[in-house]
Amino acid sequence: MKGWKRMNGVVTNGVPVPADSAISVVLPSVLQPLAGGQSILTAPAEEAVTVEWVLDTVTGDYPALSRRLRDETGTVRRYVNIYVNGNEIRRLQGLVTTVAPGQEVLIIQSVAGG
Repeated sequence: MKGWKRMNGVVTNGVPVPADSAISVVLPSVLQPLAGGQSILTAPAEEAVTVEWVLDTVTGDYPALSRRLRDETGTVRRYVNIYVNGNEIRRLQGLVTTVAPGQEVLIIQSVAGG
């Protein structure tokens, strides 16, 4: 999202965006370095959009984050779980699940090890 900047927690292009006109994407600490150290990315939205659109929007300036979340076909990687209002998108409509302004998208990455 070249040219976009954060204002009061909302990504803007120099124009203030009310919080209820944006969608917040919450990142786990393991993914924050891939997003410039940010824990929350936001995308302006005046109407309901898809999870795919939200991911495309917030990862525009962070190609490494985009690759960590989705494979080369655009499918969410199996070790990445994405939630909209507490519901995992794989149990909804996947990437075409709708997200309304003011809602939150939570990303959780599974961590393996012992």
